[in-house]
Amino acid sequence: MTPRDGNDETTITGEEHWTQKGDAKLFLWRKAPDNPTRGTILFVHGSSMASQPTFDLHVPGRTDSSVMDWFARQGFSTWCVDMEGYGRSDKHRDINSDISNGADDLTAASSYILDYEDGTPLLAYGISSGALRAALFAQRHPDRVKRLALDAMVWTGEGSPTLADRKKRLPEFQAKNRRPIDRAFVHSIFNRDHPGTADKEVIDAFADAITALDDSVPTGTYVDMCSKLPVVDPALIAMPTLIMRGQWDGIASVDDLLEFFRLLPNPDKQFTVMPGISHASFQQKNYALVYHILLSFFTQPDPIYRGD
Repeated sequence: MTPRDGNDETTITGEEHWTQKGDAKLFLWRKAPDNPTRGTILFVHGSSMASQPTFDLHVPGRTDSSVMDWFARQGFSTWCVDMEGYGRSDKHRDINSDISNGADDLTAASSYILDYEDGTPLLAYGISSGALRAALFAQRHPDRVKRLALDAMVWTGEGSPTLADRKKRLPEFQAKNRRPIDRAFVHSIFNRDHPGTADKEVIDAFADAITALDDSVPTGTYVDMCSKLPVVDPALIAMPTLIMRGQWDGIASVDDLLEFFRLLPNPDKQFTVMPGISHASFQQKNYALVYHILLSFFTQPDPIYRGD
């Protein structure tokens, strides 16, 4: 399944940007058409990889492999940011970069982006622990987020086989601020739930891009997801929200997410199950389906009638 909307011949040039969070320098990456007209998207990465491999991955022969390029061709200004401790952002502080710290990163990044763009609230997308970071940021700063998409998220952790297995190593994660990653680890992400949902050449390209930037990543999100859930309160997430879950994703049970969904106060909310997908949505064979779902949500008109 391959995306076809937009002009595939249009070259989208990336721009690097930098901002500060205290004494930590954060790397931001922007890709946009000359005149973006449909809003500004902030993509938020997960626990084990920086932002560019996740959202601006280029694979020969895979049309529109970069989700940033594809959404830029639809008329959006697209941004991603490396959380502190990842990729090109600073790694010098002696911290494990937990979910709350990631929400702080998004506060700093959003301040920069809103100043750079037109100040209109952002369309935010987060995946896995990035969904938790994005949700906590939206909870803290509802005025900065117009619409919120949470993909591969977990709320309480109940019924999660991935987290049940990960908890066996919790003392190890708690004992240090970083954990090693390599190509074999990246391949394990695609083999743990339902092998076959992603093409080998895509996984290889993803692994190459990840390990070119990092040979270790912070432990904080793993510690939080194994021992501190829930870290967000759905009742405090005020904006329209989309919950996205891959059919075979082992990070969260459907029941866990449906209860989170039920407690969201804004009636403008959606829950979608993505068929044929496990965990890393944009690297899956069915990535066109993910693009379509996200585009539909981000371009949905606001309701005219809301009742009393």
